[in-house]
Amino acid sequence: MIGQPLPRREDGRLITGRGQYTDDMDLPGQTWAAFVRSPHAHARIVAIETAAASGMPGVIAVLTGRDYADDGHRGIDHIPNPVDAVDARAKAFTRSSTGRIYERRQWPLAIDKVRHVGEALVMVVAETVHQARDAAEAVAIDYEVLPAVVRADDALAEGAPQLYDDLPRNLCFETELGDRAAVDAAFAGAACVVRREFRNSRIVNCQMEPRSALGHYDAAQDRWLLVAGSQGVNRQHMMLTDALGMAPERLRVVSPDVGGGFGPRYALNMEPVAVLWGARRVGRPVKWTSDRSEAFVSDYQGRDLLIRAAVAFDAQGRILALDNHLAGNVGAHAVSYVPMSNSSRVTTSVYDVPAVAVKISAAMSNTVPTGPYRGAGRPEAMHAIERVLDVAARELGIDRIEIRRRNLIPRHTLPRLSPMGLPYDAGDFQANMDRVLQLADWAGFARRREASAARGKLRGIGLANYIESPVGAPRERIELEMRPDGQLDIVSGTQSTGQGHETSFLQVLAEHLGLPPERMHLRTGDTEFVKVGGGTHSDRSMRLAGTLLVEASARLLERSRLVAADLAKADPQRLQRHGDGFVLKRKWWFDRVLSWADLARHVAQHGLPDDRACKRLAVVAEFFGRMPAYPTGAAVCELEVDVDTGEVELLRYAAVDDVGRAINPLILEGQIHGGLAQGLGQALGEHYAIDGKGQVLAGSFMDYRLPRAGLLPPLTIELTNDPTHGNPLGVKGGGESGITPATATTFNALADALSAHTREEIPMPATALALWELIRKSQELRHA
Repeated sequence: MIGQPLPRREDGRLITGRGQYTDDMDLPGQTWAAFVRSPHAHARIVAIETAAASGMPGVIAVLTGRDYADDGHRGIDHIPNPVDAVDARAKAFTRSSTGRIYERRQWPLAIDKVRHVGEALVMVVAETVHQARDAAEAVAIDYEVLPAVVRADDALAEGAPQLYDDLPRNLCFETELGDRAAVDAAFAGAACVVRREFRNSRIVNCQMEPRSALGHYDAAQDRWLLVAGSQGVNRQHMMLTDALGMAPERLRVVSPDVGGGFGPRYALNMEPVAVLWGARRVGRPVKWTSDRSEAFVSDYQGRDLLIRAAVAFDAQGRILALDNHLAGNVGAHAVSYVPMSNSSRVTTSVYDVPAVAVKISAAMSNTVPTGPYRGAGRPEAMHAIERVLDVAARELGIDRIEIRRRNLIPRHTLPRLSPMGLPYDAGDFQANMDRVLQLADWAGFARRREASAARGKLRGIGLANYIESPVGAPRERIELEMRPDGQLDIVSGTQSTGQGHETSFLQVLAEHLGLPPERMHLRTGDTEFVKVGGGTHSDRSMRLAGTLLVEASARLLERSRLVAADLAKADPQRLQRHGDGFVLKRKWWFDRVLSWADLARHVAQHGLPDDRACKRLAVVAEFFGRMPAYPTGAAVCELEVDVDTGEVELLRYAAVDDVGRAINPLILEGQIHGGLAQGLGQALGEHYAIDGKGQVLAGSFMDYRLPRAGLLPPLTIELTNDPTHGNPLGVKGGGESGITPATATTFNALADALSAHTREEIPMPATALALWELIRKSQELRHA
């Protein structure tokens, strides 16, 4: 089963409309919520007048942040400082020049100030969604508007508007990693130093399912229920019980089908807290579903990382040292520092860098909070180093490919620690690059460029190597139970947001147990039975859950053998594995098959041989820690730029991705294609325009250019595998492979295409207007 490109079992249900998302679910007596959101990026709340709204038809309650606080609840503790990438018992950031790593609870409804456009202040609960929205418009709020700041570097400047009184310079923390003395010495003796600034643009999410939440409180049972699509119910449960101050056993959190996660749905948003609290206040279920415009000013966003890169080279193009400064825009609330942690860890990528210094500054601003977004810091790091290598090659007169060959980490030196402390264990970086050059016909590019020039087009080609460092929540759990009807019940702590777990997880079990997938049932996304789990993010699901599936399968086989021996009154060693259970080996023949169903029924009647009180044929496997794996690869992008319009046409894209052992190649290729679409969209069109006062100028998909199918060129994707021994399946991870090198290779291709017109760094996203302006500027200078 493992390695077969099986169609996804869940697709039939999902594409025929039989999926069940949060907004599909309703409860008897259900009410609807609408939120009053701030039109200002920064303002003091002077007064909130709710009387007019309260008297409108259908209105049940108009609730404020002060009501929430008066009920004795607390703000959301986002726990922004993540677990370390290597030591699961430590934090990623432990030192700061400010003396602390800033963490502050977020009120679900703002109480004293609003700090970004779209921040919620009031929740209206009514009989219908239209009545709730109408009443929300009748709430009158008196604001004292304050100066705003929206960029990380501006927020850190002296005299910048301050978001919090206890946060000087809006600086959450500032730390430096690496060897400063060695870096300074290397720069002093360098033949070439490349300094560039890369502003990785802010990204808005586009999940298929807008966010939705349904809260219910059962007063008779003192039980709470939240239904909300997320990337993991256990984290949502932990943070909700903390904020609302309830006993954990009193809350059930359910995540049904989820139409995409991509990182932002791992953290807890404020609306689920509000509707759950509201349900208790009004004594009826409360439901809320976002519309797309609301999502643009309330969904957690991605990227927005500024990297000031400096790399020193010798005369032969070998890297001597790297000195980067990362300034991350956290937004108005400290939700996550994950992108900065990840980016700093992989800052040297697959290259042999003798000395490194990385400074990290986390800044708050009057913008929607940011958090992990597919790749979470790794694409930003790859973009910086791959662009610097192209610039250095030009300045030193060295071929772009050759400068990379001189700096790639040789395969024979692995395993080794990277300069940032990551234990690289496997990866043939040279072979990946050589293979992608073949797939892309790099050698034939000059001929194709001439053909484009004859048509008045600028053709460019770019390459990027990459590596990832999948981390994520360190704890996971798998439960297996063989039922008396011969069906295998699987409970997983991690859940799918579109990755195909119902197919790939069952392939692993089929391989190790010999059961057909149709006799297995996977259950996830409900704290009623999911007791432990880290959720789905950071390429962790198959690494951690897959490892536990293998471990649990072995335990189930061992336990089942003892049960079969008990049932047959035989020596366990005389039992032989069979596809449907065990057979008892005689001298010349085999006795009847002892099926899985037989064994489960025997346990239900007589208990386990070593525990007669236990009536279930079940096993549990848990993991806590780090499970290193480093997906890697290389990509080539080829494109044309129209001189007259600046429009870009992607012509070819080739990639070689070492994701480790492919459990289901079909699903993996789909993951890579999806990541590519997101990366190419960010590179060329997705522009979250916001002015200096924090007003959003691109607040809908009419203005924010998501990639359409026509943007993607023919894709040549090849999977390879340089084996890792970090887990029994040999899995590295494929969910983020497509996106990680995408902006780097695209911008290298753009720089190549425009090399005769500009050597400036092309802004991200490289819209047609931005490229047209660069070309016009070049032409004007020539004619001046």
